[in-house]
Amino acid sequence: MENRITPEEYKAFTKESKDRRMEWFRNARFGMFIHYGLFAAAETGEWAQLWDGYTIKEYEKMTEKFCPKEGCAEEWCKLAKEAGAKYAVLTTRHHEGFSLWNSKVNSFNSYNYYGRDIVKEFVEACRKYDLRIGLYSSLMDWRHPDAWKCMDDEEARARFLQYIEDMNVELLSNYGKIDILWYDMPWPQMSSKNWDSVNRNYKLRQLQPDILINNRSRMAEDFFTPEESVSPEKDADWEACMTFNGISWGYLDEDQVLPYTYSANQVLRMLRTCARAGGNLLLNIGPKPDGSVPKDAVEPLQKLGAWLRDNGEAAYGLKARLDGNEVGANQIGHCTASVDKKTVYVWEYVWPKAGKMSFGGYLSAPKKITILGTGENVEFEHVGHRLTLKNLPTECPDKHVGITVLKMEFDEPCQYQFSSYYPQMLNGVDKSEGYGN
Repeated sequence: MENRITPEEYKAFTKESKDRRMEWFRNARFGMFIHYGLFAAAETGEWAQLWDGYTIKEYEKMTEKFCPKEGCAEEWCKLAKEAGAKYAVLTTRHHEGFSLWNSKVNSFNSYNYYGRDIVKEFVEACRKYDLRIGLYSSLMDWRHPDAWKCMDDEEARARFLQYIEDMNVELLSNYGKIDILWYDMPWPQMSSKNWDSVNRNYKLRQLQPDILINNRSRMAEDFFTPEESVSPEKDADWEACMTFNGISWGYLDEDQVLPYTYSANQVLRMLRTCARAGGNLLLNIGPKPDGSVPKDAVEPLQKLGAWLRDNGEAAYGLKARLDGNEVGANQIGHCTASVDKKTVYVWEYVWPKAGKMSFGGYLSAPKKITILGTGENVEFEHVGHRLTLKNLPTECPDKHVGITVLKMEFDEPCQYQFSSYYPQMLNGVDKSEGYGN
């Protein structure tokens, strides 16, 4: 393998350019994951070959049921754009070993079976809809004879690592600029050394100098990827990858899975958590065997996009990394804030019909409050540490999903102090006198 490098040299090499490369990712906040492959034809999830006990020969028959229609990638990317996503990631080859591109390395691919380079179609659709491009690449391969032998057979390991490298070289050489290489399942190798991740990734970065690489080749790399959990990483870039139903990444019967499907409201709550803690949300869809988007995902994504068109300022871009209740609202409202904390966005999940609401703990008063989605000014008064909003609409202003954002603007960084269960005690000083209504 050419261009060998030590882990220390590689770390210094990637660190030098990381902030520049990560800038768009840190502002994006929302992307779409697309799990598509032969497993869609099984309709029992992306691990169907293993879970359902297929032999390799039996599983090959999925090629008879898998039927990617013309324009399926266009459908995915159009919906991603409508939903407000800033980037998309496609499973170019899942653990089943079926490549979705015209591969000279792996003959088990969509071009040889259907005359279709689906990766090319996806890349072109991403560019049409101004989406950053991510290519998922599994390190596991249930079809390759060396994939399981390589744990304790050095010759098998060398062959398999070359196979993995050669496929990724194709992906990063044939389609122009690619923004993300999204590794998955580094099994059975238990270390980056055994995967030779430093040298492979260094070589791949020569092909794509601006590429971002996730942490699933047994190395920290550019960003972490908590799965099925919106779990912030402290002092690191991260992206929560989430299914659309809490059950499967690959396609399941769209009618039966409907009761488990996330609503737009639930997705927005995930997105708010990501934004306020400096992370991204990568939300998955699992297309049908013909590549169509399951109907259970369409309406929530369309509602989400409509909401983001009105309120995206509260979600996109760099936000202050807020811990606990550093900047807060009330029991049914939650916040994001600008990096300088001079703008606080209160996401109100349940709107008060009384035309009035109050927030405790604000030691400084904003200069202005508006309803973000409509631009309407809000009357307010600030007494002690209580901020009271008055003469509010009696009906929820947000007509998309029922989550209204209040934008509070301050001359100086917002001063907020959580009361620690005794609202009159802030900063060790009794504030009960003048505790206003």
